[in-house]
Amino acid sequence: MALTLRSSTSFLSPLDPSSKREDAPPCCVVPMPAPGSGGRLRLARAAPVEHATMEEMASPEAATLLHHGGGGGQGQRRGKGTAVARARALAASLAALRSGGVEGVMVDVWWGVVEREGPRRYDWEGYGELVRMVERAGLRLQMVMSFHQCGGNVGDSCNIPLPGWVLEEMKSNPDIVYTDRSGRRNPEYISLGCDTLPVLKGRTPIQVYSDYMRSFRDTFRGYLGNTIVEIQVGLGPCGELRYPSYPEANGTWRFPGIGEFQCYDKYMRASLQQAAAAAGHEEWGRGGPHDAGEYKQFPEETGFFRRDGTWCTEYGDFFLGWYSGMLLEHGDRVLAAAEAVSAAPAPRSRPRFM
Repeated sequence: MALTLRSSTSFLSPLDPSSKREDAPPCCVVPMPAPGSGGRLRLARAAPVEHATMEEMASPEAATLLHHGGGGGQGQRRGKGTAVARARALAASLAALRSGGVEGVMVDVWWGVVEREGPRRYDWEGYGELVRMVERAGLRLQMVMSFHQCGGNVGDSCNIPLPGWVLEEMKSNPDIVYTDRSGRRNPEYISLGCDTLPVLKGRTPIQVYSDYMRSFRDTFRGYLGNTIVEIQVGLGPCGELRYPSYPEANGTWRFPGIGEFQCYDKYMRASLQQAAAAAGHEEWGRGGPHDAGEYKQFPEETGFFRRDGTWCTEYGDFFLGWYSGMLLEHGDRVLAAAEAVSAAPAPRSRPRFM
């Protein structure tokens, strides 16, 4: 059983030369495979694991971390770089974990932190510092390519939005994010409906993710397979291969509500119309099911999800097949991009961090 310890906020913060605070714990830890299992780098989908919060394992004072959040009094920049907050205490915590039998730590590699300054302007400084600290502690590292927003979901107690330049694109073209039947936009993750369209400053979302992972590979090549032993790839909101159908923000959804279909941005609607025409039923392409209910309802309260409801009709089979198929195709695209980056040759020299 994997155990992850999560702190209340991200470990990364802009470096403030006036600050003397160097007593922060690691973000998260997870037991890794034993050294005897080999040093082969493994690429995997980001999958949920059993979590215990850092507050359950350490004092409240030790669990306070900073992150690069773009304001809110959470830190100041030194130029354009990020740094590990409270590095001295973090190093001590890593050493304590190692002495306690922990084999490795896990960290999200946030798109909103690394590429925040602009397209292809990557800042790996803080992550480079963390990798070196983990190496010195004799631990191994699992890194998760996180292309989603942190904040607004179960367990989220910090806020790391998507890169600012991506948010600007959302303002000019709101349809690049998931949209429900009422027109609510969800900025957690780029809509898979535009995966192959150049909606991000001339690049497709898949190209953006691929370039990001390639930069990561080139920067950390000297650590891959030894210190960095596993890379997971996030595929959607919370890193999961799913739609943001049950957002908790602003009380939109409450457990155990059914949620809502997220297929109303113009790119998803265009795909649905094309699929409906191909199926010989253009009328099926006008939108999602009209009787699917609202976020907080129960299945039996809706015409679509109730027993023997619309879901089991010819139309229901068509719609659910298209909706789930779009999700699977998105996962295939992102993982194919990750596999291509992993297989391609890269510089052989050990990375330097300035």
